[in-house]
Amino acid sequence: MNRGDPQNGWDTDQFPNSTEEMTLALYTILRAGGLTTGGCNFDAKLRRQSVADDDLFHAHVGGIDTLARGLLGAARLIEDGTLAAHLAQRYAGWDGPLGRAILAGEQDLDGLANLVASRGIEPRPVSGRQEMLENVVARVTTRLT
Repeated sequence: MNRGDPQNGWDTDQFPNSTEEMTLALYTILRAGGLTTGGCNFDAKLRRQSVADDDLFHAHVGGIDTLARGLLGAARLIEDGTLAAHLAQRYAGWDGPLGRAILAGEQDLDGLANLVASRGIEPRPVSGRQEMLENVVARVTTRLT
């Protein structure tokens, strides 16, 4: 587990320090079955302005603390069920006949275009509720102290 600079687009081998990011990562891992026989490995090293031995010590301590807080936050999110409920509601259409046909490869883009044109379907954007859900995660992670 390491982090990078989102503006770079790749990881920079830095230790994790965002409880919110680790909460969401561990939430996804736990919902997919957990770590099972695996674990977490820091693929991080001294590469920045910190070059003293104790910098690496502090990086490990801070990184594992961030992971522990992320695990607590992920557990709270799973117990709360808010994210899972919104996700299920947002993608409920994939459980219907058309959604299942698309997922099964029984519908291609041309067929879907014809269906939309023949039925006069006018899809409207539906809010993903991003800010509200980000606040759910923020509230969970700020109560971890």
